[in-house]
Amino acid sequence: MDKIGIVFGGSRGIGKAVAQLMAQKGYRLAIASRNLEAARAAAGDLEGNHLGLCCDVSKEQDVQNAFEEVEKNLGRVKFLVNAAGISRDALLLRTKTEDMVSQLNTNLLGSMLTCKAALKHMIQQQGGSIVNIGFIYTDMTKDMKEEQLKKNIPLGRFGEPKDVAHAVVFLLETPYITGHVLVVDGGLQLAL
Repeated sequence: MDKIGIVFGGSRGIGKAVAQLMAQKGYRLAIASRNLEAARAAAGDLEGNHLGLCCDVSKEQDVQNAFEEVEKNLGRVKFLVNAAGISRDALLLRTKTEDMVSQLNTNLLGSMLTCKAALKHMIQQQGGSIVNIGFIYTDMTKDMKEEQLKKNIPLGRFGEPKDVAHAVVFLLETPYITGHVLVVDGGLQLAL
């Protein structure tokens, strides 16, 4: 049976690291990004035959189209990774309402829409795995005060995309783990 997966936000950062590890482990992937050229380039960099797609996860029709394209070209999706996200960090009083709405639509609604679409495939196949990814140090979070934050992490460094990629693949390949939140934070929660 083919291991067909889709990685939303797979053209850079955590999503790209996850896609690289998944491809090494024999998954056939669709890489989805709002930037079609970036998605195709990321898919082309992987070992094997993979698909690059343009998709804005905050738009339900885009998500539906992405799943239809994957099914047509690769097969039914059995593995979903939600790594798409945006950051609009600012003081609340300075944050524009449209930035808050954009962040909610991408980071929250987008994950809900992709999960909804994936579940249709997974129910038909009587199985599948979904991993939703949260915060870690990437180019999107690089402007935060690094040294101050690192002092609070027992391992003394930020996690890197590859650190999360290993946890994601572990969850995808362990079918008896369900409904679990796996914290990959270098021990930060232990220090809080």
